[in-house]
Formats: sequence, structure tokens, C-alpha cells
Amino acid sequence: MKHPFKQHSVIPGFGMTLGFTVFYLSLLVLIPLSALFLKTATMGWGAFWATVTDPRVVASYKLTFGASLAGALINAVFGFIVAWTLVRYSFPGKRIIDAMVDLPFALPTAVSGIALTAIYARNGWVGRWLEPLGIHAAFTPLGVGIALTFIGLPFVVRTLQPAIADLDPEYEEAAASLGAGRVQVFLRVIFPGLLPALLTGFALAFARALGEYGSVVFISGNMPMRTEITPLLIISKLEQYDYAGATAIAVVMLLASFTILLAINAFQWRHVRRIHGGG
Repeated sequence: MKHPFKQHSVIPGFGMTLGFTVFYLSLLVLIPLSALFLKTATMGWGAFWATVTDPRVVASYKLTFGASLAGALINAVFGFIVAWTLVRYSFPGKRIIDAMVDLPFALPTAVSGIALTAIYARNGWVGRWLEPLGIHAAFTPLGVGIALTFIGLPFVVRTLQPAIADLDPEYEEAAASLGAGRVQVFLRVIFPGLLPALLTGFALAFARALGEYGSVVFISGNMPMRTEITPLLIISKLEQYDYAGATAIAVVMLLASFTILLAINAFQWRHVRRIHGGG
């Protein structure tokens, strides 16, 4: 009798590879996360609730999740345009632009934060032009959003590029020859095929932004109740040797992030299944 979960593979050793996978994930993910919950459990429910519902902490939740979501949505739109341009068109300097996409990966986050602060400060290259318009980027929630958008762009672009490259242009030409307009071709031919990759890039950018610290602390100004992000509060708790308080805030972030990412993955799975005729 064949094992119901075992599938044919050119690489033998299902039991060995499954065991290694579980061991590796447990060592790197499950054990540290378990320690996080165990440390938080030492507080007691009253102390835990008082810590995670403190007005300063709640304000940091709103800023962190709001700015991360906004940055991921912006990257989903403009990252799609960048990826489409790099895959579908040939132009001078294409390789340079393609390499520039990876700069947020290559730069240390502290360097990114200092550079963004210098650019968007009131006397910076961009900030000096925004100041007369009444737009203040540095040391405001807008600056936090800018930093999180900056570090999340490569996730969307690099995830979409292979999917766009695999998209056969003949389907678009066939739809156009049957009388479909550009909007119809995009909505009914291009977008459904790229939606799973777009959701993956969005989820990666969103998850990366939630945990970002180095590039945000410089441009945000770290003003309590206004521009203070949750990772900074966790670091502050650790510096005060309040390990249980730090893990309590981290647990809330973890559960909220996991719920959001699980919902995104479930939607992606259902979409892929529907495309392939599975329901």
C-alpha cells in the first residue's frame, strides 16, 4: 500500500528528506518561536494585557501595520510596472536599472535609513522641494512609509519577473485579434496569470516591512505616539532588561502577521486552484 502523502520523485528518500525538513524548520523556526511564547507565559495574563494594550504600544501597532500595508500596496502597483518593463522591453541602460532594483538588498539598513533621511529632510535634495508644498517627509509617518516602500520593492519585482517571462504573448495577441481591448486583455488574460506571483511579492514585501528596523529609526525620528514603530519598542524593552515585555509585544506582532499572511496565502491557493480547474 502506497503512503497517501508520498508522491513520485526523481530524488529518492522521502522519509529522510521529510525528517530533515522537519528537523531543520524546528531548529530554525519552531524552537525559537516556542521560546518566545514560553517567556511571555511567565508574565501572567494581567501583565501581558497591560503591556500589549498600552497606548504607546497600540500607537506603534497602528503605524507599523499601516505603513507596512501601504508600502506593500505601492510596491505591488509600481513593482508590477517595473517588472513588466524590464521583461517585455529592450532599451539602453536596461541592465543598470535591473541591477538597481537589488540595491535595497545590498545596502545595510542603517545606510539606507541615513540616506533616506538626508534626501527627505527639510534641507535635503527632495525635502527642500516638498517643504514649500507643506509636505514633511522626514520625522513623520510619511517618512516611515517611504522607508518601508524602499526596502520592499525588490521582493515584488524579483517575484514577478519570472512569471511575466513565462507568460506567452500569443495569448494576448489572440485575445486582441478577437476584438478584446487593452483593458480586457489585461484583466482577463494577463492579470489572472500573474496574480499568484503578485500576491507572493506583496506578502514578502509586507512581511519584510513589519520587521524592518534599521532603515526606519533614522527617518522616523522615533517620537512616541507618532513615529515610533513596534520593533523599536521591542528593542527598548530589551535594553531595559524587560525580556517578558519584549516577547509579549513580539507575540502580538507574530500572531497578527501570521494571520494576515495566512489569509493572503489561502486566497492565493484558491485562485491557483480555480485557474487549474480544481474548484
